Amino acid sequence: MNALHRCAPILALALAMAACSKPSGSEQSASPSVAKDAKSSAEAPAPAAGKVYNIAVVPKGTANPYWKTVHAGAAKAETDLGVKIQWIGPENEDDRVQQVQLVNSLVSKGVDAIVLEPLDDNAMVDPVKNAVEHKIPVVIIDSGLKSDAQSSFVATDNRQGGREGAKLLGAAMEGKGKAILMRYNAGSDSTNQREEGFLEEMKKSFPNIEIVSDNQYAV
Repeated sequence: MNALHRCAPILALALAMAACSKPSGSEQSASPSVAKDAKSSAEAPAPAAGKVYNIAVVPKGTANPYWKTVHAGAAKAETDLGVKIQWIGPENEDDRVQQVQLVNSLVSKGVDAIVLEPLDDNAMVDPVKNAVEHKIPVVIIDSGLKSDAQSSFVATDNRQGGREGAKLLGAAMEGKGKAILMRYNAGSDSTNQREEGFLEEMKKSFPNIEIVSDNQYAV
């Protein structure tokens, strides 16, 4: 399965959640394998008949080729769901200031919903809260946020991904030797979960492999 086919179902689910408006007291439903913390979006106004939702998709960055596959998934979801997608994000994945500004600008412009991959699990809390206060539902994808204001969180199991990486490395090293864990970016919940899962599995399954460093960041 190629990257586009992997991204499209996740984004389609996220976009569907972002577009969803339920009566008070009802709850959104989603597959527990890809969505967590789904809650009612009763605060959002009911859509007019025939309305085409304008949904902003804000990735961590746009320069890395990986984000082109995410963009392709969003474009496919746009066609499948009959919504209008606005793809906008910081160029680099360490530009917290720009991502904050972009989300606040989208709120000011009055988009119908936001699908956000926060590059920092703390820095994006206030912008998400601001969006929700303006009756704009927010769905967080891939990388978690230290907030419960969002409508839902849709992601793979990043911690398990780290564990799987440790199993492969440990087997390749035949259970002995020295290894270094290079962390990715402070504040990135998805990569932090992978890093912690990796360390947990190495400690559990490969006690004879010494992790000589686990606190250095690549970004």
